[in-house]
Amino acid sequence: MSELLARNADCIVWLARYMERAENLARILGVAETFARDRAGRNWLAVVQINADEERFFARHRVADARTVPHFYILDPDNPNSILSSVKAARENARTLRPMISIEMWRQINRMNTWMGGLSANAVAPANLVALCEEIKEACQLHVGITEGTFYRDQAHYFYHLGKSIERADQTTRLLDIKYHTLLPRPEDVGSALDISHWNALLKAVAGYQASRRVMAGKITPRSVAAFLLFSDSFPRSVILCVRQMDWLLTQLRSRYNLRGGVRALELLDGLRAALTDHTIDQVIDHGLHEFIDWVQAQLMLIFAEIQESFCVSRQPQASQSQ
Repeated sequence: MSELLARNADCIVWLARYMERAENLARILGVAETFARDRAGRNWLAVVQINADEERFFARHRVADARTVPHFYILDPDNPNSILSSVKAARENARTLRPMISIEMWRQINRMNTWMGGLSANAVAPANLVALCEEIKEACQLHVGITEGTFYRDQAHYFYHLGKSIERADQTTRLLDIKYHTLLPRPEDVGSALDISHWNALLKAVAGYQASRRVMAGKITPRSVAAFLLFSDSFPRSVILCVRQMDWLLTQLRSRYNLRGGVRALELLDGLRAALTDHTIDQVIDHGLHEFIDWVQAQLMLIFAEIQESFCVSRQPQASQSQ
Protein backbone atom coordinates (compact mmCIF):
# COMPACT_ATOMS: atom_id res chain seq x y z
CA MET A 1 0.00 0.00 0.00
CA SER A 2 1.58 3.30 -1.05
CA GLU A 3 2.05 6.03 1.49
CA LEU A 4 -0.11 8.32 -0.65
CA LEU A 5 -3.08 5.94 -0.47
CA ALA A 6 -2.50 5.17 3.20
CA ARG A 7 -2.92 8.85 3.97
CA ASN A 8 -6.08 9.10 1.91
CA ALA A 9 -7.86 5.74 2.28
CA ASP A 10 -9.98 7.07 5.12
CA CYS A 11 -11.09 10.07 3.05
CA ILE A 12 -11.98 7.85 0.08
CA VAL A 13 -14.09 5.48 2.17
CA TRP A 14 -15.89 8.34 3.88
CA LEU A 15 -16.49 10.25 0.66
CA ALA A 16 -18.38 7.20 -0.64
CA ARG A 17 -20.22 6.65 2.66
CA TYR A 18 -21.42 10.26 2.91
CA MET A 19 -22.75 10.38 -0.64
CA GLU A 20 -24.49 7.02 -0.24
CA ARG A 21 -25.89 8.19 3.12
CA ALA A 22 -27.30 11.38 1.59
CA GLU A 23 -29.09 9.38 -1.12
CA ASN A 24 -30.49 6.85 1.33
CA LEU A 25 -31.67 9.51 3.77
CA ALA A 26 -33.60 11.08 0.91
CA ARG A 27 -35.11 7.63 0.23
CA ILE A 28 -36.06 7.16 3.90
CA LEU A 29 -37.68 10.60 4.11
CA GLY A 30 -39.57 9.99 0.89
CA VAL A 31 -41.06 6.72 2.10
CA ALA A 32 -41.72 8.18 5.58
CA GLU A 33 -43.72 10.98 3.96
CA THR A 34 -45.84 8.36 2.21
CA PHE A 35 -46.44 6.45 5.45
CA ALA A 36 -47.18 9.62 7.43
CA ARG A 37 -49.68 10.79 4.79
CA ASP A 38 -51.60 7.54 5.16
CA ARG A 39 -51.48 7.65 8.97
CA ALA A 40 -52.31 11.33 9.55
CA GLY A 41 -48.68 12.24 10.16
CA ARG A 42 -48.18 10.06 13.23
CA ASN A 43 -45.08 8.18 12.14
CA TRP A 44 -42.31 10.75 11.71
CA LEU A 45 -40.86 9.59 15.02
CA ALA A 46 -39.91 6.32 13.30
CA VAL A 47 -37.28 8.11 11.19
CA VAL A 48 -35.66 9.49 14.35
CA GLN A 49 -35.77 6.09 16.05
CA ILE A 50 -34.17 4.05 13.26
CA ASN A 51 -31.30 6.54 13.13
CA ALA A 52 -30.94 6.42 16.95
CA ASP A 53 -31.12 10.22 17.06
CA GLU A 54 -33.72 10.66 19.83
CA GLU A 55 -31.43 12.52 22.22
CA ARG A 56 -30.04 14.91 19.61
CA PHE A 57 -33.44 15.49 17.99
CA PHE A 58 -35.43 16.17 21.16
CA ALA A 59 -32.73 18.53 22.39
CA ARG A 60 -33.83 20.75 19.49
CA HIS A 61 -37.51 19.91 18.96
CA ARG A 62 -40.46 19.10 21.19
CA VAL A 63 -42.31 16.90 18.69
CA ALA A 64 -41.41 14.76 15.68
CA ASP A 65 -43.72 15.83 12.88
CA ALA A 66 -43.85 16.71 9.18
CA ARG A 67 -42.18 20.06 9.84
CA THR A 68 -39.39 19.23 12.29
CA VAL A 69 -38.12 15.82 11.07
CA PRO A 70 -37.50 16.70 7.39
CA HIS A 71 -35.76 19.94 8.41
CA PHE A 72 -33.63 18.05 10.97
CA TYR A 73 -32.54 15.44 8.43
CA ILE A 74 -32.15 17.64 5.37
CA LEU A 75 -31.16 21.19 6.31
CA ASP A 76 -30.00 21.25 9.95
CA PRO A 77 -26.29 22.21 9.83
CA ASP A 78 -25.87 21.18 13.50
CA ASN A 79 -27.07 17.63 12.85
CA PRO A 80 -24.03 15.60 11.67
CA ASN A 81 -26.43 13.06 10.11
CA SER A 82 -28.37 15.57 7.99
CA ILE A 83 -28.07 15.47 4.22
CA LEU A 84 -26.62 18.98 4.26
CA SER A 85 -23.90 17.86 6.70
CA SER A 86 -23.24 14.65 4.73
CA VAL A 87 -22.75 16.50 1.45
CA LYS A 88 -20.56 19.09 3.15
CA ALA A 89 -18.45 16.32 4.73
CA ALA A 90 -18.22 14.53 1.35
CA ARG A 91 -16.96 17.77 -0.20
CA GLU A 92 -14.32 18.19 2.54
CA ASN A 93 -13.07 14.65 1.92
CA ALA A 94 -13.11 15.31 -1.84
CA ARG A 95 -11.09 18.49 -1.31
CA THR A 96 -8.42 16.45 0.48
CA LEU A 97 -8.48 13.99 -2.43
CA ARG A 98 -8.23 16.58 -5.21
CA PRO A 99 -5.03 15.02 -6.73
CA MET A 100 -6.75 11.59 -6.86
CA ILE A 101 -10.32 12.24 -8.02
CA SER A 102 -11.39 13.52 -11.40
CA ILE A 103 -12.17 17.16 -12.10
CA GLU A 104 -15.72 16.13 -12.97
CA MET A 105 -16.22 14.45 -9.55
CA TRP A 106 -14.95 17.55 -7.75
CA ARG A 107 -17.12 19.93 -9.76
CA GLN A 108 -20.30 17.90 -9.24
CA ILE A 109 -19.81 17.60 -5.47
CA ASN A 110 -19.11 21.34 -5.32
CA ARG A 111 -22.31 22.12 -7.24
CA MET A 112 -24.39 19.85 -5.02
CA ASN A 113 -22.89 21.35 -1.87
CA THR A 114 -23.64 24.89 -3.09
CA TRP A 115 -27.20 23.92 -4.07
CA MET A 116 -27.91 22.28 -0.72
CA GLY A 117 -26.50 25.27 1.13
CA GLY A 118 -28.86 27.59 -0.74
CA LEU A 119 -32.08 25.70 0.07
CA SER A 120 -34.63 27.55 2.19
CA ALA A 121 -36.88 26.14 4.91
CA ASN A 122 -39.73 26.18 2.41
CA ALA A 123 -37.94 23.52 0.35
CA VAL A 124 -38.65 20.92 3.05
CA ALA A 125 -42.28 21.94 3.58
CA PRO A 126 -44.68 18.97 3.25
CA ALA A 127 -45.90 20.10 -0.17
CA ASN A 128 -42.32 20.19 -1.53
CA LEU A 129 -40.69 17.30 0.31
CA VAL A 130 -41.19 14.47 -2.20
CA ALA A 131 -39.92 16.59 -5.10
CA LEU A 132 -36.87 17.68 -3.08
CA CYS A 133 -36.05 14.08 -2.11
CA GLU A 134 -36.21 13.13 -5.79
CA GLU A 135 -33.79 15.95 -6.68
CA ILE A 136 -31.36 14.87 -3.94
CA LYS A 137 -31.49 11.25 -5.12
CA GLU A 138 -30.82 12.31 -8.72
CA ALA A 139 -27.87 14.49 -7.65
CA CYS A 140 -26.37 11.56 -5.72
CA GLN A 141 -26.94 9.21 -8.65
CA LEU A 142 -25.21 11.73 -10.92
CA HIS A 143 -22.22 11.54 -8.57
CA VAL A 144 -22.26 7.73 -8.85
CA GLY A 145 -22.39 7.90 -12.66
CA ILE A 146 -19.57 10.45 -12.90
CA THR A 147 -17.46 8.42 -10.48
CA GLU A 148 -17.98 5.23 -12.48
CA GLY A 149 -17.06 7.01 -15.69
CA THR A 150 -14.04 9.01 -14.51
CA PHE A 151 -12.46 7.55 -11.35
CA TYR A 152 -9.10 5.84 -12.04
CA ARG A 153 -9.17 2.08 -11.36
CA ASP A 154 -6.52 1.58 -8.71
CA GLN A 155 -6.64 0.84 -4.98
CA ALA A 156 -8.56 4.05 -4.35
CA HIS A 157 -11.37 2.77 -6.55
CA TYR A 158 -11.68 -0.38 -4.44
CA PHE A 159 -11.75 1.60 -1.20
CA TYR A 160 -14.42 3.89 -2.63
CA HIS A 161 -16.71 0.93 -3.40
CA LEU A 162 -15.91 -0.64 -0.04
CA GLY A 163 -17.28 2.46 1.71
CA LYS A 164 -20.31 2.58 -0.56
CA SER A 165 -21.20 -1.08 0.01
CA ILE A 166 -20.92 -0.80 3.81
CA GLU A 167 -23.14 2.27 3.92
CA ARG A 168 -25.65 0.78 1.47
CA ALA A 169 -26.05 -2.45 3.44
CA ASP A 170 -26.56 -0.48 6.65
CA GLN A 171 -29.12 1.86 5.10
CA THR A 172 -31.10 -1.01 3.51
CA THR A 173 -31.53 -2.58 6.95
CA ARG A 174 -32.77 0.77 8.32
CA LEU A 175 -35.32 1.13 5.53
CA LEU A 176 -36.59 -2.39 6.19
CA ASP A 177 -36.74 -1.73 9.92
CA ILE A 178 -38.83 1.42 9.55
CA LYS A 179 -41.65 -0.61 8.04
CA TYR A 180 -41.33 -3.98 9.66
CA HIS A 181 -40.65 -2.96 13.25
CA THR A 182 -41.42 0.67 13.93
CA LEU A 183 -44.45 0.84 11.68
CA LEU A 184 -45.72 -2.63 12.48
CA PRO A 185 -49.43 -2.45 11.70
CA ARG A 186 -52.22 -3.58 13.99
CA PRO A 187 -52.98 -7.30 13.55
CA GLU A 188 -56.21 -6.45 11.73
CA ASP A 189 -54.25 -4.24 9.27
CA VAL A 190 -51.83 -6.98 8.15
CA GLY A 191 -52.45 -7.73 4.49
CA SER A 192 -54.83 -4.78 4.11
CA ALA A 193 -54.69 -2.46 1.11
CA LEU A 194 -52.92 0.14 3.27
CA ASP A 195 -50.36 -2.41 4.48
CA ILE A 196 -49.65 -3.62 0.94
CA SER A 197 -49.36 -0.03 -0.33
CA HIS A 198 -46.69 0.61 2.33
CA TRP A 199 -44.67 -2.41 1.21
CA ASN A 200 -44.96 -1.24 -2.38
CA ALA A 201 -43.81 2.24 -1.31
CA LEU A 202 -40.83 0.71 0.48
CA LEU A 203 -39.82 -1.25 -2.62
CA LYS A 204 -40.13 1.87 -4.76
CA ALA A 205 -38.05 3.84 -2.24
CA VAL A 206 -35.14 1.44 -2.74
CA ALA A 207 -35.68 1.36 -6.52
CA GLY A 208 -36.62 -2.31 -6.16
CA TYR A 209 -40.26 -2.39 -7.20
CA GLN A 210 -39.79 -3.57 -10.79
CA ALA A 211 -37.00 -5.97 -9.85
CA SER A 212 -39.10 -7.49 -7.08
CA ARG A 213 -42.04 -8.01 -9.44
CA ARG A 214 -39.75 -10.06 -11.69
CA VAL A 215 -38.87 -12.52 -8.94
CA MET A 216 -41.85 -12.47 -6.57
CA ALA A 217 -44.59 -14.76 -7.69
CA GLY A 218 -48.04 -13.62 -6.66
CA LYS A 219 -48.95 -11.18 -3.91
CA ILE A 220 -46.40 -8.99 -2.16
CA THR A 221 -46.09 -10.01 1.49
CA PRO A 222 -43.95 -8.71 4.35
CA ARG A 223 -41.92 -11.92 4.25
CA SER A 224 -41.28 -11.74 0.50
CA VAL A 225 -40.16 -8.09 0.69
CA ALA A 226 -37.91 -8.74 3.69
CA ALA A 227 -36.40 -11.77 1.94
CA PHE A 228 -35.82 -9.72 -1.23
CA LEU A 229 -34.04 -6.89 0.60
CA LEU A 230 -31.94 -9.22 2.75
CA PHE A 231 -31.19 -12.24 0.56
CA SER A 232 -31.47 -11.37 -3.14
CA ASP A 233 -28.23 -12.21 -4.98
CA SER A 234 -29.13 -9.91 -7.86
CA PHE A 235 -30.64 -6.76 -6.34
CA PRO A 236 -27.93 -4.05 -5.98
CA ARG A 237 -29.23 -2.81 -2.61
CA SER A 238 -29.79 -6.18 -0.95
CA VAL A 239 -27.72 -6.80 2.17
CA ILE A 240 -26.24 -10.11 0.97
CA LEU A 241 -25.09 -8.61 -2.35
CA CYS A 242 -23.42 -5.72 -0.52
CA VAL A 243 -21.70 -8.19 1.81
CA ARG A 244 -20.47 -10.30 -1.15
CA GLN A 245 -19.13 -7.14 -2.81
CA MET A 246 -17.29 -6.12 0.36
CA ASP A 247 -15.71 -9.57 0.56
CA TRP A 248 -14.63 -9.43 -3.11
CA LEU A 249 -13.23 -5.90 -2.80
CA LEU A 250 -11.19 -6.75 0.30
CA THR A 251 -9.91 -9.94 -1.32
CA GLN A 252 -8.88 -7.98 -4.40
CA LEU A 253 -7.05 -5.40 -2.30
CA ARG A 254 -5.11 -8.19 -0.59
CA SER A 255 -4.37 -10.34 -3.63
CA ARG A 256 -4.00 -7.80 -6.41
CA TYR A 257 -2.21 -5.09 -4.41
CA ASN A 258 -0.54 -7.29 -1.76
CA LEU A 259 -2.12 -5.46 1.17
CA ARG A 260 -1.64 -7.37 4.41
CA GLY A 261 -4.48 -5.96 6.52
CA GLY A 262 -8.13 -6.88 6.57
CA VAL A 263 -7.89 -10.50 7.77
CA ARG A 264 -10.23 -9.97 10.74
CA ALA A 265 -12.65 -7.99 8.54
CA LEU A 266 -12.76 -10.92 6.09
CA GLU A 267 -13.49 -13.32 8.95
CA LEU A 268 -16.37 -11.11 10.12
CA LEU A 269 -17.68 -10.83 6.57
CA ASP A 270 -17.58 -14.62 6.26
CA GLY A 271 -19.67 -14.95 9.43
CA LEU A 272 -22.17 -12.36 8.26
CA ARG A 273 -22.46 -13.99 4.85
CA ALA A 274 -23.05 -17.39 6.47
CA ALA A 275 -25.80 -15.95 8.69
CA LEU A 276 -27.51 -14.45 5.65
CA THR A 277 -27.25 -17.56 3.50
CA ASP A 278 -27.90 -20.24 6.12
CA HIS A 279 -31.22 -18.85 7.35
CA THR A 280 -34.58 -18.65 5.65
CA ILE A 281 -36.77 -15.61 6.01
CA ASP A 282 -39.21 -17.68 8.08
CA GLN A 283 -36.44 -18.54 10.55
CA VAL A 284 -35.34 -14.91 10.76
CA ILE A 285 -38.86 -13.60 11.35
CA ASP A 286 -39.69 -16.33 13.85
CA HIS A 287 -36.66 -15.32 15.94
CA GLY A 288 -37.29 -11.59 15.45
CA LEU A 289 -36.52 -9.58 12.32
CA HIS A 290 -35.76 -6.42 14.26
CA GLU A 291 -33.25 -8.26 16.44
CA PHE A 292 -31.65 -9.82 13.34
CA ILE A 293 -31.35 -6.40 11.71
CA ASP A 294 -29.79 -4.99 14.87
CA TRP A 295 -27.22 -7.80 14.78
CA VAL A 296 -26.45 -7.19 11.10
CA GLN A 297 -25.92 -3.49 11.78
CA ALA A 298 -23.60 -4.29 14.70
CA GLN A 299 -21.56 -6.65 12.49
CA LEU A 300 -21.25 -3.96 9.80
CA MET A 301 -19.91 -1.54 12.40
CA LEU A 302 -17.34 -4.10 13.53
CA ILE A 303 -16.28 -4.79 9.94
CA PHE A 304 -15.86 -1.09 9.24
CA ALA A 305 -13.85 -0.63 12.43
CA GLU A 306 -11.53 -3.46 11.34
CA ILE A 307 -11.08 -1.90 7.90
CA GLN A 308 -10.20 1.44 9.47
CA GLU A 309 -7.82 -0.24 11.90
CA SER A 310 -6.10 -2.10 9.05
CA PHE A 311 -5.89 0.63 6.42
CA CYS A 312 -6.83 4.04 7.79
CA VAL A 313 -5.99 4.30 11.49
CA SER A 314 -3.97 7.33 12.57
CA ARG A 315 -3.80 8.57 8.98
CA GLN A 316 -6.68 11.04 9.29
CA PRO A 317 -8.39 12.87 12.17
CA GLN A 318 -11.63 11.04 12.98
CA ALA A 319 -13.55 13.73 14.80
CA SER A 320 -15.35 15.05 11.73
CA GLN A 321 -16.38 11.62 10.40
CA SER A 322 -19.70 10.28 11.70
CA GLN A 323 -20.89 6.69 11.93
